[in-house]
Amino acid sequence: MISDYGFLSLLPPVIAIVLAIATRQVYVSLLFGIWLGWMIIDDFNPIQGSFDTVEALVNVFQEPGNTRTIMFCALVGALIIFIQRSGGVEGFIKHVNRLLHHYEQKQSGSNRIIVQLLAWLTGLLIFVESSISVLTVGALYRPVFDKLGISREKLAYVADSSSAPSSIIIPFNGWGAFIMSLLVAEGFTDPFATMIRAVGYNFYPFLALILVLIIVISGKDFGPMRAAERRAREEGKLLNDGAQPMISDELTDVETVPGVKPKAYNMVLPILVMVLMMPVMLSVTGWAGAMERMPEATFFKKVTYAIGQGSGSTSVLIAVIVSTLFAMILYRFQGIMKWKEMIDLTLKGISGMMPLALLMMFAFAIGAVCKELGTGQYVADVAKAWLSPNFVPFIVFLVSCFIAFSTGTSWGTFAIMISIAVPMAKGMGADVYMTIAAALGGGVFGDHCSPISDTTILSSMASATDHIDHVRTQLPYALTAGGIAALFYLIIGLAG
Repeated sequence: MISDYGFLSLLPPVIAIVLAIATRQVYVSLLFGIWLGWMIIDDFNPIQGSFDTVEALVNVFQEPGNTRTIMFCALVGALIIFIQRSGGVEGFIKHVNRLLHHYEQKQSGSNRIIVQLLAWLTGLLIFVESSISVLTVGALYRPVFDKLGISREKLAYVADSSSAPSSIIIPFNGWGAFIMSLLVAEGFTDPFATMIRAVGYNFYPFLALILVLIIVISGKDFGPMRAAERRAREEGKLLNDGAQPMISDELTDVETVPGVKPKAYNMVLPILVMVLMMPVMLSVTGWAGAMERMPEATFFKKVTYAIGQGSGSTSVLIAVIVSTLFAMILYRFQGIMKWKEMIDLTLKGISGMMPLALLMMFAFAIGAVCKELGTGQYVADVAKAWLSPNFVPFIVFLVSCFIAFSTGTSWGTFAIMISIAVPMAKGMGADVYMTIAAALGGGVFGDHCSPISDTTILSSMASATDHIDHVRTQLPYALTAGGIAALFYLIIGLAG
């Protein structure tokens, strides 16, 4: 059934996106979109709409997952400032410099290619959680990229385009858990096997990863990214004139404690602890369900099932807390910092993340008002009325992309489209696995293009770049990979 608000349900996210790109004022644009959404719901009563907007921002914290995600982002600020102050980042830079020492050209030679490939590979390997992936790539490689004169926009692109694609291709994470739960709701008795069979048809994530490699190795940037790279290389400007980095300077200009020898493991170990804690906490939070569902199964099968049922937001929050405490103990044991300084640094790191926390709150709020308006359902229902079986995956891909772009959430898009695409594919005789893949790939594609996506926001934050600059420079690349993916689905449809 089509949403009662009809075409009006599209206005809040679309206008917020247009305003964000046109004015570069992301906070104001999102807030206006939220307010407009509640105005529509309240029959354009400005007083009631304004009251409901404030209430909607408060209600963001009624959802435990939202609160945990915002807390996670804030605490990551403490971890970032710790590893910088401890000399971990400086030590890592020295290791990378030794690796690149035998290359002569410092600004345009092979070392620029190698460090970008290392950043891509790091993002690919940290498939446990997309947020951890982009934050890790940003923290590890921002100083090295800066030293080599590679633009912050390029770092954000590499981080963004290697995080979500790897998380959905290698689904041993919260992404996989969520998708499996959606498939179970659609009657699949083997959700993991179904998800794995669909991976082969999920063209966009593979193309996005491959495109990064092509761009890095060839050095043939295009669109706004080409201008950004030329600016960084020729003018030494890592950021655009007038840019507003998505992270406080407090987190980018932290010097090593005087007299402390920089050691790479002071950065690598805390981040490794955070990454490893993710699957551990997924299994812990999902263990009760595994025991109830399969009490007689082997331990390995229980763990596998538990990881699929675990809470992603709880896992990332506990992971960053444990990692931060581990870092504090590690640095105190070495005599690098005293407890008082570490507490002060924790508060300083959290304060540096407040702009991100505010933006995340707005992103969750506009997602909630879109759900209230039925934005995604409206788009999906309109498309469903004129679909042809051969072109189901192609259309599902495009619709998923638009929903994710408009709402800024790939997971929300998965929830909307899987529940519609699977019954549609079964009823119309379309390939179910390809349709599932199209819904998932389209969600990631639209999420990559959207300035209100949490992953896009985190990529800007981790790379300390202007958010709109990141969106503008990444968009041509995402559209290229997305266009080729859509062409694949279209060709398959035309071939019957």
